[in-house]
This record gives sequence, C-alpha cells and structure tokens, in this order.
Amino acid sequence: MVLNYIWIGFFLAALLVALIKTIGGDMEVFSAIVNSTFDMAEVSFEIAIGLTGILCLWLGIMKIGENGGAVQLLSKLVGPFFRQLFPDVPKDHPAHGSILMNFSANMLGLDNAATPMGLKAMAELQELNPKKDTASDAQIMFLVLNTSGLTLIPITVMNYRNQFGADNPADVFIPILLSTFFATLVGLIVVSLYQKKVKLLNKIVMAYLGGFVALIAGAIYYFTNLAPEDLEKQSSLISNVILYGIICLFIIMAMFKRVNVYESFIEGAKEGFNIAIKIIPYLVAILVSIGVFRASGAMDYLVGGMGWFFSLFLSNTEFVAGLPTAFMKPLSGSGARGMMLESFHHYGVDSFVGRLTSTLQGATDTTFYILAVYFGSVSIRKTRYAIKAGLLADLAGIIAGIVFAYLFFGSAVNSLSDKEVVNHFAAAWETQAPDMAYTLLDDDVFVYDQSFDTLCTDNKGLVELLKTDLLENGAIQQSWAREMKETKEKYILLKMERKNKGRSYRFRVKNGKIRSVECLTTFN
Repeated sequence: MVLNYIWIGFFLAALLVALIKTIGGDMEVFSAIVNSTFDMAEVSFEIAIGLTGILCLWLGIMKIGENGGAVQLLSKLVGPFFRQLFPDVPKDHPAHGSILMNFSANMLGLDNAATPMGLKAMAELQELNPKKDTASDAQIMFLVLNTSGLTLIPITVMNYRNQFGADNPADVFIPILLSTFFATLVGLIVVSLYQKKVKLLNKIVMAYLGGFVALIAGAIYYFTNLAPEDLEKQSSLISNVILYGIICLFIIMAMFKRVNVYESFIEGAKEGFNIAIKIIPYLVAILVSIGVFRASGAMDYLVGGMGWFFSLFLSNTEFVAGLPTAFMKPLSGSGARGMMLESFHHYGVDSFVGRLTSTLQGATDTTFYILAVYFGSVSIRKTRYAIKAGLLADLAGIIAGIVFAYLFFGSAVNSLSDKEVVNHFAAAWETQAPDMAYTLLDDDVFVYDQSFDTLCTDNKGLVELLKTDLLENGAIQQSWAREMKETKEKYILLKMERKNKGRSYRFRVKNGKIRSVECLTTFN
C-alpha cells in the first residue's frame, strides 16, 4: 500500500511541478517528462537483460554449492545468529547460507555477485511464506538489511575517485564503513520493533554483533595503516580472491560428493533466466516513476527547499550541496552515481562536497530498486512496512554520512574548488595583484607552452610573467571575459580574450594550489 502511494505521488508531484514551470514559460518540461518515460522503460529492460547473464552465472554457482553441501555448511556457521534474526526460518535451512553469501558479497562491494545471491535467498524464503503475495517477516528483515548497504570495502566509489584524480581515493573508506554500519544497526532495530519475535538483547546476538564489530575494527586498523595506493590495490585483491575462492570451494566440495558439477550449474542457471524475466514489470514501474519525478524538476525543488530550510537555523549548510546524491540513492543507483560524479566535476573530487557525496554514495543502497527486484522476483505485491523500515535505515545512513564527513573532512569546508582557484588567479592576473596570485600558486609551479618549452619553474617566475604579460604579449585589461570548463583529465581550461583576440591556458590544480600552467594555441 505504501509503495502504491509513493508511486502515485511521483507522478502527481511531477505533474504539479511541470504545470508550474509551464506557466512560468518552460515549454519543454512535458516533453522531457514524456521522453523520460520511454528512456526509463528502455533502461529497465536493459537492466533486466544485463542481469540475465549475471543471474545465470551466480545462481548456477549457488546450485553447485547447494548440491555440494557448501551452502548447508555456511548455514550451520551462522545458524545460531540467523535463528534470532529470522525465527521463522527452520534450523539449517538453505536460506541461511544464501543470505550469508549475499551479505558477504555486499560487504566486499561485489554488487554483481550480491544480487543473484540475494534473489536466491528471497526465493528460498518465499518457499516458507504462507501468503505468497505478501512479504513475510523474514523477507522484510532480509530486504531492510540489504537496503542499509553494509559495505566493508567500497571498491566502486574508490575507483571513481581515482578516475577523477583524487589525492587519496581511499580517504572515504572509514566514513563509508561507519555510515553503513549505523544504517544497518538502525534498520535492524526498526525491524525488530515491528517483529516482536526478534530479540536483539540476548547473548547470542550480542556475541555475533561483538565479533562483527571486532572484524570491522580490525579492517579499519589494517587498511588505515596502508599507503593510499596499497589500500585500493589490496582491497580489490582481497575482495576478488575471496570471491573466486568461494567459487572454487563450491566446486571442490561438489567433486568430493560426486556431484555432476556441470549439470548442477546448468540447473541453477535456468532459474536465473526465469527470474530476469519476472522482474521486468517491477523495474519498469519503479524506474519510470522515478524518471518523471526527476525530469520534471521536482527533485531540484526538493533540494532547494531543503537548503532554505536548513539555512534558517544552521550557519554551515555546505552539506546541502551533497543532498541530491543522498535523495537520489534510494531511488536510483545510476542517478546517485551521476549526482556524485557531477559534484566531482563542479566542486572537485577532493573538496568537502566531493568527499561528502562519495560517503553518501557508499552509505546506503538503492532501496526502491532492491525492493522492485527482490520482491518482484517472487511476485510479492504487498510489502507491508518494508519501505518504511528501509527508508529509516537510509535516513540513518545519510545522517551518519554527513556527520562523519564533517568529522573527517571538516577542514575542507569553505575551501576553494579547483575552478574557483583558477577564477581567483585570473582576477589577480587582470588586476595586477601579485600578492593574491602568490597565495594560489604552488612553490614549484611550472609554466610551459604547447611545444613543452618551459617558461618558468617557480611561483616567482610566474608572477614576473604576469607582470609583463609574456604569456599574452599584450597589456592586461580588466575588461577581458573568462570562460572556464573542467576536462576529464582534471585540468581547468581558461579562456581570456580582448575583442576578437585571445589565448587559452590549461591549469592543473591540486590541494587548492596551481601546480602547472600550459599556454595553448591562439584562437579567434
């Protein structure tokens, strides 16, 4: 019922915003909304098709593990703990092993492996569900713990930060780990309040949670003592070694039990294809509704309203620039990723906002997508309180992400973005203000032309060039206009012109200082 209201709300909110924008003179908004319905329907189908191969692979591997006894072995290892969280699931049921595999893949940041394992677990829980169209307590607990997005090694976020030239791509590792832990803890508490049979304050649960906290503390200690480049390499290596080790373990155990490994794989892979077909309608429904909400501009109004609201009683509202990522994450993983990358582009990957959006991207998971895929795979239409609990876990992750971002990266608040550094430098250039220019230059800044001939190799030399304007061969005039953009190579392009003449320069900025300037060809 809640999902029904949310789905309707997306469409009606988009309609209201579109009408307001049309009255204001925006004649393209309805076209954008309609186009988004077609685009998102196509994207939904492409996601399902993309999942087909992955589902076939991992459900085939899971079938090997099931027939070989590996899944049952895992079930026994976590049985006492899971019997407290999932009291309706019988002892040594295969669902315990599938749930553990799913959680493990999520913690290692292996999304492609986690989804098939999660769908396998959901199907096994559905076998125990007396009301096939209504989510059971066990299914809700499993889904909410999934949406909290507990991550031990955020490989994907670190890779994106590395691509954008972050000084330390892994500096968000601990904030993400702590944020997801709080999101998971809140999700667990909320569901246990709904499900009176789940008792968290008993020695079994506390023992397992204590061991898990010790594991997290050990991971933090180990990874924080590594060099930044080693952290990224080792986290990726450890994740993939564990994953491939599990595959080989399943195969070896099946061989010892004289199981036909190939036939077991094919049997499981067939299930993957059937699940991929089942989830298409659910994906189309949820992604199209999110698409129209976003295309109408309703998301922009929401973020703007939040910024105004927080400015009423908070002096520091720097975090508001990261809220689009936070709001988008429960709705769309790709949308949130796009918001994060846009913040890298606009503010800089090492700015406070860039680090905040990185933390928020890893702090929670795509609640509505997970709900559509997981419940859709077993044809559940009545979700009960799953959305409420999942969104509360998301909210906890978002709040924790903001708090930890300020705690770890607060010194970066109010610092200049790369573009602002170049903008201030251009102002100093125009106004012949060497003192201001000095503050923006690295001591060892070097300047070269397009032939890679070095013009100077320190900040004093560059300031002298500015004084005489050797780079432009003309007098400095404050009337020059500036147009800048950031390229994928993390350079800032600056165009300075006078009438129909001008020259462009490419700046490399790091840690708020200009590190190099390249004089490019003259353009008209």
